[in-house]
Amino acid sequence: MSTDMSFFHLISGASFVVQMVMLLLLVVSMASWTMIFRRRTALRDARVAANEFEGRFWSGGDLATLFREVSAHDQQAMGTAGIFQAGFNEYARLRKQAGIEPRAIVEGAQRVMRVALSREIDDLETHLSFLATVGSTSPYVGLFGTVWGIMNAFRGLGNAQQATLAMVAPGIAEALIATAMGLFAAIPAVIAYNRYSNEVERLINRYDNFLEEFSTILQRQVHA
Repeated sequence: MSTDMSFFHLISGASFVVQMVMLLLLVVSMASWTMIFRRRTALRDARVAANEFEGRFWSGGDLATLFREVSAHDQQAMGTAGIFQAGFNEYARLRKQAGIEPRAIVEGAQRVMRVALSREIDDLETHLSFLATVGSTSPYVGLFGTVWGIMNAFRGLGNAQQATLAMVAPGIAEALIATAMGLFAAIPAVIAYNRYSNEVERLINRYDNFLEEFSTILQRQVHA
């Protein structure tokens, strides 16, 4: 008597616990791929926006004019534009107040830009912790399903008078599907996490360098 070893038959014939593990891994995998594509788009847009703004910033134009253009285009700019907007706005506000030392003006602008930088970092790192969690835990969740399925397969042999490979093979095969699904969910998440973490780190360094360079420019202006 032949046994149906098709993929869907093995899943439908698995125990309830193993099926729940497979369903969980399927949902996690779909959520992971959604986060991967969203982060890819967000990081690409952040790079493009940084290139565009820095090109305008270093073109030698008037900073006040650039500030008005950025504010008119977006009340809450993002990336380097957001850091510039926050810093220059605070710089202009403090300069209007009498009795404030030039050093205090620059330090006030720097504090505001640091806050803006922290917001940018939080935005860049969105969903990265989820990808790290999926990459580190999915294989173990799949392994749990496999161990449970193999236990059930060998428990079924206890009532058999003669154990054969044909009797235990379907149970082991359906259990191993859980491990495969765990790896399928984990591998893309790990690859995406490593790649996006590197891109985020490069963007953060870029933002931080811009903040320091802009602070130097403000310091020269306030002493002029």
